[in-house]
Amino acid sequence: MSSPINKSSNLDSALAHLADVVDQRRDAFKSGNADPKTSYTALLFSKGDDGILKKIGEEATETVMAAKDLRAANLAHDQQKLFVGEMADLWFHCLIALSQYQLRPEDVIGELERRLGTSGIEEKAARKAANKD
Repeated sequence: MSSPINKSSNLDSALAHLADVVDQRRDAFKSGNADPKTSYTALLFSKGDDGILKKIGEEATETVMAAKDLRAANLAHDQQKLFVGEMADLWFHCLIALSQYQLRPEDVIGELERRLGTSGIEEKAARKAANKD
């Protein structure tokens, strides 16, 4: 397994590129130019919000189970690869959901940047207070 963070890659750029591809495939599906029988991405978009969100739930569960297996295997290399693969699946399906709602990974990165330097406990309390108003 490579180092936990591959500093030579540009995460923002990679996510943006993948999001561009997802958006193009979403648009192709919506215009009738992508067949859900031959395109997995078109298949996901054909299932609408509920289908996409259900898939995220499934992928999140698989990611959690892979993490538990990784922990049990004391960080064995083959288990690391499985966990990373499950996490990639989860991220991909999250990109599908973002695209479904006309959002981008840059929106999520912007929110994470906004939260930098803020205690997670404080940030959560601020969100709760804002939701009460």
